[in-house]
Amino acid sequence: MAKTDNMIYPIVIYGNPVLRKKSENIDSSYPDFKKLVDDMWLTLEEASGVGLAAPQIGKNIRLFIVDCTPWAEEVPELADFRKVFVNAEIYERSEDTDLFEEGCLSLPGIHENVSRPKRIRMRYLDEEFVEHDEEFDGYPARVIQHEYDHLEGEVFTDRLSALRRNLLKSKILKLAKGQYRCAYKTK
Repeated sequence: MAKTDNMIYPIVIYGNPVLRKKSENIDSSYPDFKKLVDDMWLTLEEASGVGLAAPQIGKNIRLFIVDCTPWAEEVPELADFRKVFVNAEIYERSEDTDLFEEGCLSLPGIHENVSRPKRIRMRYLDEEFVEHDEEFDGYPARVIQHEYDHLEGEVFTDRLSALRRNLLKSKILKLAKGQYRCAYKTK
């Protein structure tokens, strides 16, 4: 029997205060947690993204999902890399960094090269609230750091130089005023 109660959430666009709040930890008693995770996967798929954090759907909780399967052709070991991260804490970052063009579902139309550590080590709970302590590198490390920033009330443009941010100022202000186009539901 097909589920009919699934929901595609509208993506919160830059300018909404929820994107600037530090998120709260949750536990297994969080209401309808499994449904929320299922709905986040559905929302991510609809928006053609590789990561989605709860603040991006208006929920101020420490939850994000990552789907690195789009890079599986280039990196075969990512063929099954779809993970849920609850109450994540990055506690170690490599000194070596790399530059990669990032975009964000909450900042449609803006893509910039962002420097991030190549490797991270973190503690988190999975969707069953089982504890993990893992190291990630490459694409997974990049996407995880991007989504983790959302839990900290940050967006990827915060990581750009003051000059780059200044050059993007008018685009960012337009987003905050609701002047943008994208192919997915937003609020």
